Amino acid sequence: MTEPRFGRLLTAMVTPFDHDGELDLPRAQELARRLIDQGTQALVVCGTTGESPTVFYDDKLRLFEAVLEAVDGSAPVIANAGDNCTDDSVAFARKVVELGVDGVMAVVPYYNKPPQEGLYRHFGSIASAVDVPVILYNIPGRSVVNLEASTTLRLAADFDNIVAVKEASSNLTQIAAIIDGAPLGFEVLSGNDEDTLPMMGLGATGVISVASHVAGPQLAEMLSAQASGDHTRALKIHLELMPLFKGLFMTANPIMVKKALELAGFPVGGCRLPLIPASDDQTLELATIMRRLHLLND
Repeated sequence: MTEPRFGRLLTAMVTPFDHDGELDLPRAQELARRLIDQGTQALVVCGTTGESPTVFYDDKLRLFEAVLEAVDGSAPVIANAGDNCTDDSVAFARKVVELGVDGVMAVVPYYNKPPQEGLYRHFGSIASAVDVPVILYNIPGRSVVNLEASTTLRLAADFDNIVAVKEASSNLTQIAAIIDGAPLGFEVLSGNDEDTLPMMGLGATGVISVASHVAGPQLAEMLSAQASGDHTRALKIHLELMPLFKGLFMTANPIMVKKALELAGFPVGGCRLPLIPASDDQTLELATIMRRLHLLND
């Protein structure tokens, strides 16, 4: 494998909030630097894990600016600019690019249930409006509609700046079809930590990770081992981390990863409603998993 455009380990960064539920930009900057120090090669800001549905456009722009300032060119910053309205997505993507981000991510429009031709025109409109790389984001568990392999490949062939897809469908048949049919340089990234190793076995280049918030060095080692052909080492790390991958999704993301950061001694605040705090039982279960993996300081 050649070195991927944005690296192998990208983190879907949480959005820190203060006690009043407002953006905590200084903490976001600290988190961005912490993630990079722990092996993250690029940051995806204000995606699903960043609670994008409850962070409105003006605050997203402030968040992107803060992360760009904190990173200061040391790692790519990819801004989630996609929404379920094409016109809004295009207008916002243009504003985001003016900030100097290294790329934009755009999710399959949720709730609308568009047909595949609508998805093609939606993503094509966004790509045509900006001059930075665009990552498609397929997550049918949240958006309901699946971005089919044929549509992904059509977009990859027709728009030079559509450079990757974040695949969170867990459909390995579909993922294999994309990898097999993609033009040279088009990348497939795992959208689920537990799918990363199987997907890399098919030719995916890496992951946009949640678990990297607390297990960055381990994930970086796993990805490096797999890419270099040390599959036994990669599998060992994958299996060791599987309880964490599952534990972080025992309820709606990012409830548990924010709790994991708190348990690890780096609190980033809670989630905005309608998401709620982790229960005592959930917290105990996660702490047990993290303790077994030596991810806690106690």
